[in-house]
Amino acid sequence: MIDSMIDPPPTRYARSGDVHLAYQVVGDGPVDLVLFGTLVSHVEMIWEDPAAAEFLERLASVGRLIIFDKRGVGMSDPVPADGFPTLEERLEDVKAVMDAADANDAVLLGHSEGTQLSVMFATTYPSRTRALVLIGGYAAIRRGEDYPIGRSDDVLDRLERRVARAWGTAESVELVMPSVIDNPARTEWWAQFFRRSTSPGAAITQIRMNWYSDVRDLLPLVQAPTLVLHARDERWVLASAGRFLADHIPGARFVELPGADHLPYGELGPRIAAEVEEFVTGSRHSVISDRILATVLFTDIVGSTERAASEGDDRWRRLLESHDRDVRRQIDRFGGTHVKQTGDGFLAIFDGPAKAIRCGRAIHGAARSHGLEVRVGVHTGEVELRDDDDVAGIAVHIAARVAALARAGEVLVSGAVLPLVVGSGIEFEDRGREALKGVPGEWQLLEVAGI
Repeated sequence: MIDSMIDPPPTRYARSGDVHLAYQVVGDGPVDLVLFGTLVSHVEMIWEDPAAAEFLERLASVGRLIIFDKRGVGMSDPVPADGFPTLEERLEDVKAVMDAADANDAVLLGHSEGTQLSVMFATTYPSRTRALVLIGGYAAIRRGEDYPIGRSDDVLDRLERRVARAWGTAESVELVMPSVIDNPARTEWWAQFFRRSTSPGAAITQIRMNWYSDVRDLLPLVQAPTLVLHARDERWVLASAGRFLADHIPGARFVELPGADHLPYGELGPRIAAEVEEFVTGSRHSVISDRILATVLFTDIVGSTERAASEGDDRWRRLLESHDRDVRRQIDRFGGTHVKQTGDGFLAIFDGPAKAIRCGRAIHGAARSHGLEVRVGVHTGEVELRDDDDVAGIAVHIAARVAALARAGEVLVSGAVLPLVVGSGIEFEDRGREALKGVPGEWQLLEVAGI
């Protein structure tokens, strides 16, 4: 079972000279989108955060999404503290990743310092640039006589001291994503994400390099259609820097977003993804059509990889087809709605938890008739019904996490289910309380007895 609603893509490595760059490709749309990694980046860990995963999934629904860690960050090769790449070197890194991913041209999603690199790539390789989307970015940071909207050098001094003192703490998270700060569990996860991305010293080195980088002279040379997105109340990069980009790139459109997040993985993620979708496709899909209280059920085959290897491809395929038919039959039998398959498992919703639990029991029995073991997770909460027949919301993620903690042959439910099945005759064994990734607090888990 996985945290994201889609399987996190495999990590591959592109070669840029002697440097290995970690990248992933997700989706298979007709347009390639490249999301530029910043100093806070880790292509595998990012999928553990529900909101971040939803943001990336939404982008991947627009086209084939390519994400990568820049050199010295995340899962890419480290670099010496004094050896962080110049813009020119990073330009070749982007080209190497696109080449490795077979992306001839792409929509460049430049975020933070990635906006400078996007502008440089677009003017150096115009034939490989379909469009630019610049998010929370800038052409220059440092103030000058001809750039009064820039920041003074004393701001850099204070910032360096702050990073040295508080990198990878709630204080550093609050600076760039204040919308999550009221959620202690999520804040701590992001603090760890910062620490896993890069070290305080490396972060300071990169910030100092960004401070003195300047691509203002390149802005009038951009030929690609350009969308500039910026949070109105952002503190890391002021909105005036985004307006400057839009004012100096021919034909660029500027959209000011309500909020203060610099990173696109907080409250602004859905709005940013919607703006990108409309800009790239010409229309904005209405994602959410309704919200209902529902019981979410996840299933997953235990040990499927090992079993597939022992059975062989043909026999395993026939076994899976029989199992899939049985699962759909049980979902229908107990009045559920099959939403989609997730790898070797299923996602379904029910109008009551007792039906979902009994369906889970029946799925176990059917699986055992084929010599398979499954795990099942159940949670009740508010879900969002999407126009594309999908479901979303925190309740879906909680159910996925509950299922991930279930043992083979077990139906595991969250504490939210318990008061809703009183009098049903269903009995439970307490499994204690667990912290669920990206979800605040600890959650009571209960095993359905008698399976």
